[in-house]
Amino acid sequence: MTEAPATPVTLPTERSGLFDPPARLAELRERHPVTRLQYPGGHVGWLVTSHAAARAVLTHPAFSARLELKRLPVGQPIDPEKAQPTPPGYFLAMDPPDHTRYRRLLAGRFTARRMRELETKIGDIIAETLDEMAKVGSPVDLVQHFALPVPSRVMCELLGVPYEDRAHFQRISEALVGIEADKVEQAFIEINTYMYQLVQRKRAEPADDMLSELAAQTDLNDIELTSIGFLLLVAGHETSANMLGTGTFALLCAPDQLAKVRADPTVMPKAVDELLRYLSIGQFTTRTAVEDAEIEGQSIKAGEVVTVSVPAANRDPKQFADPDKLDVTRSSAGHLSFGHGVHQCIGQGLALIEMRLGFTALFERFPTLSLAVPAEEVPMRADGQIYGVRRLPVSW
Repeated sequence: MTEAPATPVTLPTERSGLFDPPARLAELRERHPVTRLQYPGGHVGWLVTSHAAARAVLTHPAFSARLELKRLPVGQPIDPEKAQPTPPGYFLAMDPPDHTRYRRLLAGRFTARRMRELETKIGDIIAETLDEMAKVGSPVDLVQHFALPVPSRVMCELLGVPYEDRAHFQRISEALVGIEADKVEQAFIEINTYMYQLVQRKRAEPADDMLSELAAQTDLNDIELTSIGFLLLVAGHETSANMLGTGTFALLCAPDQLAKVRADPTVMPKAVDELLRYLSIGQFTTRTAVEDAEIEGQSIKAGEVVTVSVPAANRDPKQFADPDKLDVTRSSAGHLSFGHGVHQCIGQGLALIEMRLGFTALFERFPTLSLAVPAEEVPMRADGQIYGVRRLPVSW
């Protein structure tokens, strides 16, 4: 590896195709997989583009996920003086041992056995959602009528949102993953207020759901439970909703791959993993060095922020053969779409079930499903941390 250039780059964002990351990322991965990166506001940190370097950063104890140290490589600069510490319970932005404590409390609620027990309920939710989509009639926006409602309803089931509150809950949770800043901010306030009130209701009237279990069986306070509920909601939406929409789009654009899935249902688990790798809807994750460290021969100083490019790592030819090709029959083990290390997504089992059952039921229910507009006219969400479809007009 050559020494990183003295002149920092900015994060490449101009994509090479609908489903391909920026070509510049591949160039950097080949020549400088750990290179200097210019952040909004003037900070100079690092960009990691190789699979090996990404794994190294995400497992190295010198790199922190704490919220008050965070900087993003795109968007408005974050003023370090105004940075707020991670709220109690928001374990995604914590380091061990605090992260370990919360993760351990939740781990038993996301075991493979418990996820299998949820399969029937998830299947029912998917079937009901497809029934409602069929009633609307062709053509429809698949995002609005399938990709967003399914994970929203699953999270209602998991967290124990009362039936009479579900329409209100779904409205705010859908606004939360939107693109209009004022609506997102208002949704953030509303969902935290709602979650806090829900936690108090679960303490008073426990039921068979995760929040009730956590309230009754742990020493977590209401603020901690509110943060955990909020975190599960956001994490549960972002991956599943975007993957259901963008994954369907990718399969409709690759009829040979869709034919393989339809011909052999046992291919679906591999297909889901491959779509996660190939699409890499999460564009990046960041860590901040709290002590000096070395990654792939580059010295990273305490205080410097490192951005890991997930699409670049997931398209690394040293890890995946012919990585720019969608191949639903390959083994995509080792992809980083759910993260890696101690912060690997705790709910990935749930997300995998939603996608496996969701894609299977969608294409079985609508065997003639197709795009209702040319692929190049599908509006993409490309201006933030998540890449995906804003709308997906389909017909059958």
